[in-house]
Amino acid sequence: MSASGAVQPGPPGAAVGPSPAATGSPATGPLFRPLSAEDEEQQPTEIESLCMNCYRNDLNREVVKTDSATTRIPELDFEIPAFSQKGALTTVEGLISRAISGLEQDQPTRRAMEGAIAERIDEFIGKLKDLKQTASPFTLIIDDPSGNSFVENPHAPQKDDALVITHYSRTPQQAEMLGLQAEAPEEKSEEEDLRNEVLQFNTNCPECNAPAQTNMKLVQIPHFKEVIIMATNCENCGHRTNEVKSGGAVEPLGTRITLRITDPSDMTRDLLKSETCSVEIPELEFELGMAVLGGKFTTLEGLLKDIRELVTKNPFTLGDSSNPDQSEKLQDFSQKLDQIIEGKMKAHFIMNDPAGNSYLQNVYAPEDDPEMQVERYKRTFDQNEELGLNDMKTEGYEAGPAPQR
Repeated sequence: MSASGAVQPGPPGAAVGPSPAATGSPATGPLFRPLSAEDEEQQPTEIESLCMNCYRNDLNREVVKTDSATTRIPELDFEIPAFSQKGALTTVEGLISRAISGLEQDQPTRRAMEGAIAERIDEFIGKLKDLKQTASPFTLIIDDPSGNSFVENPHAPQKDDALVITHYSRTPQQAEMLGLQAEAPEEKSEEEDLRNEVLQFNTNCPECNAPAQTNMKLVQIPHFKEVIIMATNCENCGHRTNEVKSGGAVEPLGTRITLRITDPSDMTRDLLKSETCSVEIPELEFELGMAVLGGKFTTLEGLLKDIRELVTKNPFTLGDSSNPDQSEKLQDFSQKLDQIIEGKMKAHFIMNDPAGNSYLQNVYAPEDDPEMQVERYKRTFDQNEELGLNDMKTEGYEAGPAPQR
């Protein structure tokens, strides 16, 4: 703040006071007028604030920051979220100092447990300290949906060119966050209720033919489409089955997905294999035909283990009647497949689905995955024939004559 009688800052150790020439009194006179209740002309005395650390006033603007305010410094990509700190009456320098203190609080523990993270935080703290020294200009943004935060204009009532105040209408989410309106109950349509409900229907166990129940649920796969998951659990013999059906129609183009497996974390990728999808692993000279293993919604590791079990537990390759050469090849195949699962062997995993209803998770979504290639292609006549599309009439069938028997 600045007013008449302001004292100019000086170097450390320098005496501070009004000049004798300005006051017309000896240098040994009092600095302030004596306080008296009888003095009707007595007014508050304002003295310019001075930072005893840097002997400058750059960051002395008063700031009122409420609990609901979000504080940001775009130049450092720094943000203090709403309701993460209590409201305070402080200054711009005080806000920065408070942030520094919060970051430094757990640094000794981080240096002992996570040295790399502690080093990065130390580097960021250094940038915040540079702001306190005003080494470079920066922008302070206080966004308060309650409208109760404040930054001082030291030039009031004149306009402050460095200060911009924007008023806006609160969103319903912000009003709800502030407790200004009750959460409106969402009206769910009948279709949404069906999507969230697990449907059941009676069936027979494929193993013992005993009566059983099948559960069916519609699931939305992110960045893909809806699928129907059906699971049967027989209480009589304990047999369990699960099957996945695509919730959409046959796509106009087929899909070929190629993943280069380079890291064990690739095994956690979600995967949807439809009944029309074939699987290839060129490094193992392996190909899994269409409809084998049925439709599955699992992980890459889960599908590779299912493939291993399917191949190694084939009844024609077990027992005394098995061919020793064939058993040796299967054992070598199983060992290499285990190396791929454990991340010790790099390989390519290819899913080819002419119906376009298979999916492999892109862990970089919505950005492109550098290790995965998705190719859309036009189906051949034979592929359409296998899918039953060549003889399918989808337009004008209502007006056609009835088929002759």
